[in-house]
Order: sequence, then structure tokens, then C-alpha cells
Amino acid sequence: MRLLDGKKIAEAIRSEVAADVASFISKGAAAPKLVAVLVGEDPASAVYVRNKVKACAQAGLASEEIRRPAELPEAALLALVAELNARSDVDGILVQMPLPSHISAAKVIVAVDPAKDVDGFHPVNVGRLWGGGGGFVPCTPLGMMEILARSDIPVEGRRAVVIGRSDIVGKPMAALLLKQSATVTICHSRTADLAAVAAQADILVAAIGRKAFVRESFIKPGATVIDVGINQVRDAAEAAALFPGDSSRLDEIKKRGYTLVGDVHPAEAARRAGAFTPVPGGVGPLTIALLLRNTVRAARARRGGS
Repeated sequence: MRLLDGKKIAEAIRSEVAADVASFISKGAAAPKLVAVLVGEDPASAVYVRNKVKACAQAGLASEEIRRPAELPEAALLALVAELNARSDVDGILVQMPLPSHISAAKVIVAVDPAKDVDGFHPVNVGRLWGGGGGFVPCTPLGMMEILARSDIPVEGRRAVVIGRSDIVGKPMAALLLKQSATVTICHSRTADLAAVAAQADILVAAIGRKAFVRESFIKPGATVIDVGINQVRDAAEAAALFPGDSSRLDEIKKRGYTLVGDVHPAEAARRAGAFTPVPGGVGPLTIALLLRNTVRAARARRGGS
């Protein structure tokens, strides 16, 4: 089985982004700028935002992190978004999810200027994706398509199955596969005989948020399996079953209390798949790399092709 190295592909994309940023600066323009907004003290969200800001600096982009307390009124966040929409120095706006329960994520997403919506969540960009025209695409599915393209895995004419129908991953991934002329089926928790449907796929995408849910019976022999899941395993015996012979996983549990597994059972995928994205190191690294690229695209569009 072939492991698809997302880290290597992400590094290549970051290098391309850095070259684009250098081109901006060489023409006398300011570096493209991303603003990340974090509301509340969610530890995972804080790490994600910190990593995005760090990645901007490494690629030469400008960035700004805005933190607000969890009790921030919804109206105040919407006012902040409006202010960022109006700022000429801001090319991309990212409001980190999830938001506190009293704030409507849908209202915030709609409030972001579609031209600065580098997450690709605004309904205008969603419509452009399905309509075939030029908007921003959510970074995780865009990263999966980069993995396929840069690993020379053909999509046209292939049967693809996407397990998961989220607005952020499952649906946009289906749209991107359709644009590349795959025959696409979207599955979910209500799909009858899910394993049998999945086993027809030449390209199987698992984005259901359930630990090691996709088993050997779901995988067509030789299929390409893209695993989007990020789940924690804290039990050593469970980790040993998922990663037989991999002592580093047990060491990881001893060191930090958990190891990561995706939505696909890794040991069973190794027996059945032709190509597979590992967790970690598969899809994950691509998400930030594509966020950087979307920010450069936004800057170029806003500034008339600098």
C-alpha cells in the first residue's frame, strides 16, 4: 500500500505561496494579510489560530490575531467583522469555529465579505463552487484534491464515495470531485448498507467524525482512501489493535495521554487499499497551506492582479 504524504505536499504548496508573496513585495505591494479572530478560550481553537499565524509568518504573509472574550455579544462580533471587511489592508478574514453558543455561526459566516472569505464558507462562495465559477473553496477538501492531483491519482471517470455530508468537508469535496468528472455518491449515517456502497468506490473519502469507523469491508481492493478524521485514542490496548507493531503509538499515549486515529481503521486499510492518507500527516497539513494560498488569491483579486 502507498502512503500519501500530505506533509510533503503541504511543504511544496507553502514554498509556492512564499514565492507568490515575494513577487507581491518585489513589485512594491504590501504582503497579503490574513486576520484571524478568536472568540473565547477554547484550547484547541487557540492552537489552530496560533499555527495559522505562525504559518503566515513563515510564508511571508502579514497576519493579525484578534482575541475577544467568550461573553462577547453577537452584535459586537458582527461589528468587528464589518470593520475588517472595510479595512483596505486586510485581504483574508478567518473567524475561528466553533463560536460560543450564544453567537450564530451562520450569521457570522454571512457577514464576512465573500471576497475576503478565505475559508470558503460564505453562501456566495458555496454557490460559486457548485455553479463552477471562481469563488473560494474550503481548505480541507481543496487539500484532498491537491493530494490526488500531486500523487497522480486519476479522478476523471472514477467512482468516488464521500462518507459525510458536512458543509465544510463532505459537500464541497463532492462538488470538487464532480468538477473533475468523477461519479460521486454522498453517504451519511442514514445510508442503507453503507459498507456495500463504500466498497464500490475507486476513491473513498471518510469524513464522518467517528473513530476507525471505516473497516476493511468498506474498501474496494486497491482503492484510494482519503481519511479526514482526527480522533483521540487513549486506551493502549485499542491503540495496539489499530496500529499493530507500532510501538511509537503506545509511547505517545504514555507521554501525552492519547494518540490520533482517523475515521478509517488504519491496519485494515493497509491490508486493502492501494493508497491511503495517514493520520496524522495526511490531509491535516494541507488545510493551513491552502488557507495561505487562498489569502494570496484574495489579495491578487482585490488588488487587480498584483
